[in-house]
Amino acid sequence: MKYFGAHVSAAGGVANAPLNAAAINADTFALFTKNQRQWSAPPLKKSDIEQFQVNCRQHNFALDMILPHDSYLINLGQPDDTKAAAAHAAFTEEMKRCEALGLARLNFHPGSHLKLISMDDCLRRIAEDIKSALSATQGVSAVIENTAGQGSNVGFELEQLARIIEFCNGNERVKVCIDTCHAYAAGYDLKTPEGYKNFWQQFADLIGFDRLGGIHLNDAKAPLGSKLDRHDSLGSGTLGWEVFERIAADPALDNIPIILETPQPELWAGEIARLKAAAQKG
Repeated sequence: MKYFGAHVSAAGGVANAPLNAAAINADTFALFTKNQRQWSAPPLKKSDIEQFQVNCRQHNFALDMILPHDSYLINLGQPDDTKAAAAHAAFTEEMKRCEALGLARLNFHPGSHLKLISMDDCLRRIAEDIKSALSATQGVSAVIENTAGQGSNVGFELEQLARIIEFCNGNERVKVCIDTCHAYAAGYDLKTPEGYKNFWQQFADLIGFDRLGGIHLNDAKAPLGSKLDRHDSLGSGTLGWEVFERIAADPALDNIPIILETPQPELWAGEIARLKAAAQKG
C-alpha cells in the first residue's frame, strides 16, 4: 500500500496536524513537534498527546507511518564542541517528543562540517549523536535525509549515508529518507527510466530497502547536479511528473510515508489525488 501525505502545519498544537492532513485527503503526514526555528520548547502536555492520538485514530492515520521532522537549527556534524553539545541535546529531545506521541520515526538532515573538519570526522560525529539519542529512547527510528550537497552539508551521496549507518554499528533503528529534489540536485538522474533504476539499485546495494524510512516528493527548480536545494511543485520543475508517477506505481516503495514538501500547499490535495491515481494504475 502507498501512503501519500504532506508536511502539514501543527500551528495551535500538534493535535491540529492530523486534521490538516485529513483536509487534503492524505494517508499520512509530516509535522514539526515543536517550533522548528527555536532550540527549546515546553514539554508536550498529556492532553495534547492524547488529542493528537485521538485525531489520528479518527482519521485513520497509523502512528508508525507518520514522519515528523526535527528542527532546522540542529547540526549533528557541528565541529565546535559546545555547539555540538547543544545540537545533541536538542536532537535527543526531539526523539523523546516523538516517543511521547507514540511515533516511530524522526526525519532529520545529517548536518554540516562547516569546512572545519574532514568529511569522515563529520560523519562520525553525526553517528555518535544518533547512537546516543537511540540509547535514550525506545521505538523511534532515526531517519537520515539525503541532502542536495549545498554548501558544506554532508549526506548528498548514498555512500555517505551508508558510512553513517556503518558508524552506528548497523543499528536497525537507523533508516534513510530519500528526497527526490535533493537526489537530483546531488547528481542522481531520477528523471530517466535508466537513471531511476540505477539510483535504486545503488540504494539497495549500499543501504538496503529495509532501511528506507520514507520519501520526500519534491520537484526541483534547479537542474541535475546543481547542488541547489530548491523545491518546486510536482510537474513544475526540472524533474517533471513522470518520475513521481513512476514512484507512485513502484511496488518496491510501498508501506513507507511518502511526503510532499512542495511550496504551494493549495496544490497538495490535487497532487495527492494524482499520485493515488498513478498508484492504482501501477
